[in-house]
Amino acid sequence: MSHWYQLDADAVVEQIHTDPERGLTSAEAARRLQRDGPNELETSSGRSLWRLLWEQLSAPLVVMLIVAAVISTVVGDTRDAIAILMIVIFNAVLGFRQERKAETAMAALKKLAVPTVRVRRDGHVQECSLESLVRGDVVVLEAGNRIPADGRLLESANLQVQESALTGESTPVEKQATSVLSDDDLPLGDRSNMVYHSTTVTRGRGSFVVTETGMSSEIGHIARMLQSVEAEATPLQKRLAQLGKALGAGAITIALIIAILGLVRGEPLRQMLLTAVSVAVAAVPEGLPAVVTIALALGAERMLKRHALMRHLPAVETLGSVTTICSDKTGTLTENRMTVTTASLFAEELATVDLEEFSNKVPHDDGLWLLLLGGALCNDAVRGGDGEALGDPTETALIVAAAHQGLDKPTLDQAWPRLSEVPFDSERKRMTTCHRCDAAVWTRRWQRLVPPDTQAVVFSKGALHSLLEIADAVWADGQIRPLDATLRQQIDSAHDRLAGQGLRVLAVAFRPAATPPTDLEQHLVLVGLMSLLDPARAEAKQAIHLCQTAGIRAVMITGDHPLTARHIAKDLGIATGELVSGQELSRMPVDQLETAAEKTSIYARVSPEDKLKIVQALQRQGQIVAMTGDGVNDAPALKQANIGVAMGITGTDVAKEAADIVLQDDNFASIVAAVQEGRVIYDNIRKFIKYTLAGNVGQLWLLLIAPFLGMPLPLVPIQILWINLIADGLIALALSFEPAEDRVMERPPYRPGERIFSRGLGADIFWVGLLLGLVLLGVAQTYWSQNDPAWQTMVFSTLAFSRIALSQAVRSSEPLFRIGLGSNLRLLGAVLTTFVLQLMVIYLPVCQSFFSTVALPGRELAIAMLLGTLSFWALEIKKAWSRRSAIS
Repeated sequence: MSHWYQLDADAVVEQIHTDPERGLTSAEAARRLQRDGPNELETSSGRSLWRLLWEQLSAPLVVMLIVAAVISTVVGDTRDAIAILMIVIFNAVLGFRQERKAETAMAALKKLAVPTVRVRRDGHVQECSLESLVRGDVVVLEAGNRIPADGRLLESANLQVQESALTGESTPVEKQATSVLSDDDLPLGDRSNMVYHSTTVTRGRGSFVVTETGMSSEIGHIARMLQSVEAEATPLQKRLAQLGKALGAGAITIALIIAILGLVRGEPLRQMLLTAVSVAVAAVPEGLPAVVTIALALGAERMLKRHALMRHLPAVETLGSVTTICSDKTGTLTENRMTVTTASLFAEELATVDLEEFSNKVPHDDGLWLLLLGGALCNDAVRGGDGEALGDPTETALIVAAAHQGLDKPTLDQAWPRLSEVPFDSERKRMTTCHRCDAAVWTRRWQRLVPPDTQAVVFSKGALHSLLEIADAVWADGQIRPLDATLRQQIDSAHDRLAGQGLRVLAVAFRPAATPPTDLEQHLVLVGLMSLLDPARAEAKQAIHLCQTAGIRAVMITGDHPLTARHIAKDLGIATGELVSGQELSRMPVDQLETAAEKTSIYARVSPEDKLKIVQALQRQGQIVAMTGDGVNDAPALKQANIGVAMGITGTDVAKEAADIVLQDDNFASIVAAVQEGRVIYDNIRKFIKYTLAGNVGQLWLLLIAPFLGMPLPLVPIQILWINLIADGLIALALSFEPAEDRVMERPPYRPGERIFSRGLGADIFWVGLLLGLVLLGVAQTYWSQNDPAWQTMVFSTLAFSRIALSQAVRSSEPLFRIGLGSNLRLLGAVLTTFVLQLMVIYLPVCQSFFSTVALPGRELAIAMLLGTLSFWALEIKKAWSRRSAIS
């Protein structure tokens, strides 16, 4: 049924067979989930197995090999044809396996990104995964939620929903649960009593009963048309693809030169054709795209183990470039374990009560009772079925404090039902609610505190300066007194003293009324202050120190009072030289803000909108910015930042959708860990490039210069292909698993637009390749001139052992003896496997016939192995020299 909007809420509930107060039972929800399937939108399941295999076989260079095999068959050389096809198949299987592994890893990561929703089940509000939502579930909504399914509203309070994903309308739509619409075929944008899957709550709160899930929802109909969308390559993958094309063009040119030179010397056409193809294949690191994909996927997996979920793979590349991390205070730099420690009441002298002195006893002081009552009623947190408070950490702390003093939230909500409200707003920094006073449940205390004609009461909680704007009296010494200048100064001083101790301070005000007022936020009576403690995370302090050693600046952004912010920043070790408040920020012109941003490490009393200004100011200075956020209004700053980081525990769905990373533990240390992983991934990709291109350059020097020295080709085509397989296959892929170097966080960030061959990589490839080429030429010249029948096998073996040894030299900027052979067991396994395979190629008769090798005497094998380590020792000596130069 698509016309649920034409029915009132009771009729919808009756037809769907659910209970608006208790929700479904767990057993019934499980039955409906089995019947209707999970609440998910079908998307393209990725590349099929056949397509993955086809992509391996249809790569241009592989096609060239297949053509070469066909030519060999036609001219009667079936041995080479079979050998080439075996290598093609082996290479395809290896590439297929790695691509499949990368896709599986990314699919698993996406699965973990499924958000949770708050539903009423078994009579309690609880959290469940979006996928387990079923028709008939009653979902609780608040600002920032991504609506998880289509549904009919049951209740709404100042509810606004952004429906542009469905309707194209840019402005949020007001929603009313009480409206019943009679028109047939009413456009989606006009159905004010309905909410729809994948739209966003921008303001207010409410609840709805699920009417359609998954592909049956309105957005599901659109999703059917989008199932063929292809995954976008990352920027790094695009740059490396361009590099591959350039290398391919150069390799083909060199291959043609070698082929022409061979033909001039009288070599057979078939032999030179196969050689040209082999040289072209050997020169191009066709394993590069697979290595990049695997490195990114493995890095994302490692980040997940450190509680950072990557939503966008390209962000992994940017992480290594981050120069500034702008972080929220609450929950990210602090433990997000808010606890109400003291309550401060107004009198001739401010009275501060340690709430830990009380336990499940209704406070005797009327002011303290009013303070706790207002904090619990003007509150959207709830108690779940297990008694645990669910909701914003500050609000849960308030209801826990009230419960400890004998004021239970569910009982209070029943006695003082909410009539209307003004939701919390980041600009106003307060929340206000109006409640009905039922005479039947009035306590004697309540009757004593308010006028006898009181039928409603307004409670407001928020920042003190915000409540002072709407209050004109205070509750002091058991009575209402005008808020004069003396009291205001006393209250401000008390607030600043508490904030200076690193406490978060909230004020509570109330207003009794004969009838529910239309304007809730005026003529309020300030009751008192509650102080909440949220201690700094010990690991955040260590992470900030790590940032400083890595050349990354940590900036704290908070809505708290400047004194609170400065206290926490000092405790964490954040530079406290400059502090800018939101009020100062709003008055700054652009150029002044840029200058201030360069020196400021603390922003206090700022709104989420101010975050966008801060990010833009830092980016104009050339900074690469990571920004954290959790609210609806944080989304623009998260999108603007180079790396948007959303909170996984307290973050709204909107913030998570806008972010590149979701922190599952809301911990600043996890951001720093993610930055470290980003550096490791980029380092490993550069190591692969250095390894494979240096080896390939050495081969090209050998094949290009040997004919000019009058020698036949030192390597036959099948040997070239074999080296390409073991080097760019097994060993190169194992380099993706290289762990972080010891000093990876002791160097400044790399520039995001830097060239692949920067920081000496290109120079190393050139000189190592030249050295390897000269060594191979020396071996070829020496043994060929002696008419040794094993001369090609010597060249072949020296090259194979060189590639094996070179893999150990490129692993780290530190000497191998410092990092140890066992620090990358996968690489060690690949090296040992390759070594054994090479010995089999040399000594097994069946392999000798395929690879044109002969058995080497022990002396020649030892010489080949020794010469194969020269490039390794050259790089190790360079490392030691660079290390000594750096120390001196």
